[in-house]
Amino acid sequence: MAKYYVMGNYTGQAFKGFIGDPKQDRAAAATALSQAVGGKMESFSITRGTYDFVGVVSGTGFDGVAAVKLAVEATGSIKNFTILEEMDMNKTAEMAAKALASYKPAG
Repeated sequence: MAKYYVMGNYTGQAFKGFIGDPKQDRAAAATALSQAVGGKMESFSITRGTYDFVGVVSGTGFDGVAAVKLAVEATGSIKNFTILEEMDMNKTAEMAAKALASYKPAG
């Protein structure tokens, strides 16, 4: 099962909402979003740095995570929603070795 790391930034509109309701549970909101597309939110954290939040999602395919991106960015409260998909480097390297064995470079 694929695992996705999602991160993004809140907009000024979202920060205004945080100030208006500082006790809201964004992890619960993120969990509900994941469940709506058949996924499981393994973790969700508000962070300092380049991104305002980072989450780990499993149990859904890329289309499900992309649907969440589309939905939340459409609200105007999140921007720069980034999706990273976990991969198996050994499996990828094996496939690359097979591809390279049958490839003839130009020239």
